[in-house]
Amino acid sequence: MARIAGVDLPKGKRSEIGLTYIYGIGRTTALAILEKAGIDKNKKIGALTDDEVNKIRTILQTDYKTEGAARAEVQMNIKRLMDIGSYRGLRHRKGLPTRGQRSRTNSRTRKGKRKTVAGKKKAVAKK
Repeated sequence: MARIAGVDLPKGKRSEIGLTYIYGIGRTTALAILEKAGIDKNKKIGALTDDEVNKIRTILQTDYKTEGAARAEVQMNIKRLMDIGSYRGLRHRKGLPTRGQRSRTNSRTRKGKRKTVAGKKKAVAKK
C-alpha cells in the first residue's frame, strides 16, 4: 500500500483516482501530477514502484499544498471572511448556507436537527 502525504492510498484503484484520496487533490491535479512524473494514469496504485511513488511524493511536496496545509488555508480564509464581517462571513458565523441556497425549509446539513417551536395556544372563549 502506497502512503503519500500521510494517507494510505487504495491498492486496487487506478493511480488517477487513488491520488484524489489526498485532501487538496482532485482529478485534474492528479492527472497533472502523473503527467509530470511520467506515470500512466491507468496504472494501479498497487503496481507503482517505490521510485514512482517517490517521484509523486516529491512533486506533491514541492508544487502543491495538501492535507494539513490545505485545510489550514481553508480555515484561515473562512476566519478572514468572518473577521471582516462580509455577508459570507456572517453566514459562516451563524452556521447557515453561504452560497445563496434557500434556508427557510431546507439546509438541514448546515442548521442541524430541527428545533420545534410550539405554536400559540388558542384562546378559550369565556361565557
